[in-house]
Amino acid sequence: MNTKVEAVDINLDEIFDGAASADSVISDESSQKANIFSKKPQADFSFTEPDAFEDERPEPISDEVKQTADDVFESLNEEPEEKVETRGRKKIEGIADVFGKLIKEEKIIPFDDDKPLDEYSAKDWEELIEANFEDKINRARQETPRQFFESLPVELQIAAKYIADGGTDLKGLFATLAQSEEKKTLDISSERDQEVIIREYLQATGYGTAEEIEEEIEIWKDLGKLEQQAAKFKPKLDKMQEQVVARKIQEQEMRKKQQEQASQQYMHNVYETLKDGVLGDIRLDRKTQAMLYSGLVEPNYPSVSGRNTNLLGHLLEKYQFIEPNYSLISEALWLLSDPDGYKSKIMEKGSQKATEATVRKLKTEQASAAGSSLGVDRYEEEKRPSKKLNRPNNIFKRF
Repeated sequence: MNTKVEAVDINLDEIFDGAASADSVISDESSQKANIFSKKPQADFSFTEPDAFEDERPEPISDEVKQTADDVFESLNEEPEEKVETRGRKKIEGIADVFGKLIKEEKIIPFDDDKPLDEYSAKDWEELIEANFEDKINRARQETPRQFFESLPVELQIAAKYIADGGTDLKGLFATLAQSEEKKTLDISSERDQEVIIREYLQATGYGTAEEIEEEIEIWKDLGKLEQQAAKFKPKLDKMQEQVVARKIQEQEMRKKQQEQASQQYMHNVYETLKDGVLGDIRLDRKTQAMLYSGLVEPNYPSVSGRNTNLLGHLLEKYQFIEPNYSLISEALWLLSDPDGYKSKIMEKGSQKATEATVRKLKTEQASAAGSSLGVDRYEEEKRPSKKLNRPNNIFKRF
């Protein structure tokens, strides 16, 4: 078989003119619904073509603008002048007048160092502004509780002060307030309230027995003077009720002062006990001394009662309820209830252990001495020559 190779020109357009192309198979993209597999249309990068903005070319730059741009770039390329470092705070010019005006208008509070505002640096102005912000915040914190307190009704103001002073008998306080408010609302135009006013006042002043008071009320009723007497007694009765409430508040204030004095005395006694660093015959190091003082005087731990307690109370609650250790709690109770008996028992236990240790040591030394002596005797016996007898010659012995 012979193969002949020839060069032939082929027109592909004529061959594939009748074949189906991609344009005839794929429909127009605008008629297709988009889905998760749909491809986004390719981005238009026609703006990168050289002639894309042929019709939108700007006007040529003038010589004046070019000269200005050249000057700018020349100034940027110049080497910066070496700045002379000056020590001290940098001053801000012109702001002293502004702050001086604000100080005169009492919108800014100045420092008390009498430093002239013209000599203030940036750091000084920053500190002045921060100090004024902090002062405003502190004043707001102080004013807000007072304003809230003053906005409360009188009864709630009394209750708030009572609680602030450490009062706990809220039931008794509100009963007293309710009774006082009830007396104030009595109407002297009502015959029933007139009798109540007269009866309450006469009972409070110790006029007499209940029967005598009722007889007096009936007499004034018959005389038509019941309203007159009620009008006379009502202000006095209100004053007496105010005194009852004030007395209860004063009692709580006195109790608070007593508690504060007891607290100060307690802290003083703890300090006097620990200041020498000695508890009985035990010498305390600095760390233990500080731990004992803070653990007794600083209420840094939450308590089951809802208030904070010191380390002593915290540990007692911990080993009773949180992490029960009844053996340790029993020892603590024994120490607190009978310190001498507990210490005596501990010393007895320590003495017993010391005696046992001494006996054990003596036995060990005796055993060592016995073993050492036995070894010497055996050595001496081995070293000492043994005694032997000469065997007598037998004349009949055969050689």
